[in-house]
Amino acid sequence: MDRLDQLESQSIYIIREAYYHYKKLALLWSIGKDSTTLVWLCRKAFFGKIPFPALHIDTSYKFPEMYAFRDEYSKKWGMELLVSRNEEAIAAGMSCGKKLECCTALKTEGLKQAIAKYGFEALLLGIRRDEHGIRAKERYFSPRDEQFKWNYQDQPPELWDQYKNQAEEKTHIRVHPLLHWTELDIWRYIGREQIPITHLYFSKDGKRYRSIGCTTCCSPIVSQAGNVEEIIRELETTNTSERAGRAQDKEDTYTMQKLRALGYM
Repeated sequence: MDRLDQLESQSIYIIREAYYHYKKLALLWSIGKDSTTLVWLCRKAFFGKIPFPALHIDTSYKFPEMYAFRDEYSKKWGMELLVSRNEEAIAAGMSCGKKLECCTALKTEGLKQAIAKYGFEALLLGIRRDEHGIRAKERYFSPRDEQFKWNYQDQPPELWDQYKNQAEEKTHIRVHPLLHWTELDIWRYIGREQIPITHLYFSKDGKRYRSIGCTTCCSPIVSQAGNVEEIIRELETTNTSERAGRAQDKEDTYTMQKLRALGYM
């Protein structure tokens, strides 16, 4: 087995473990490269048909290309797609100003509403340890309390593929099958598997998005990488952080840590 085979095998094992333990399970799909890779792995884990829904938390500020991609491929892949929006916050005019307030209202609260509505016990997320310092503290099976808070100072040990898969009452579990992947691994796997991906990642007029979210929070980078192979070559030589174009990472040193502790994805 090469490295990508090993990464794939471990992720599929974690996905199947989650499905075995939790009757009410959902896959969070942000339409980005990582969560779309996770969708692909879930399809592989269950021979082409995902047996649980994909959940998209819609802030109403996503790129039009992301909505188009979501609608096209959820149908092509035969997925049960659930969309959750915090309509009250959107109607009140919540916009992307201060990231702590915006992300809490439009993402965390939107997710809370979805869990309350559908009764999910566990959620699959496509986050990686190398993406941000605070995510390096995560575990594959990570509990959240009834207030959605994550105690990053008290994480369960995970030794010899033994995971804390039992949630306390009034909590839910976040499952992270891509935690051991890197950004380069993701792109090499996308290239090998020919996974469809939104074209926002590819260069247009000398710029592309390296990390995507809401239109108000993302800035493109200067790049001539117009396909997966060129992105891989670019990443092999860059020293720039993956999330350098994301506003959440610029507000202050601990903004992402605060957001994660409050339940941000």
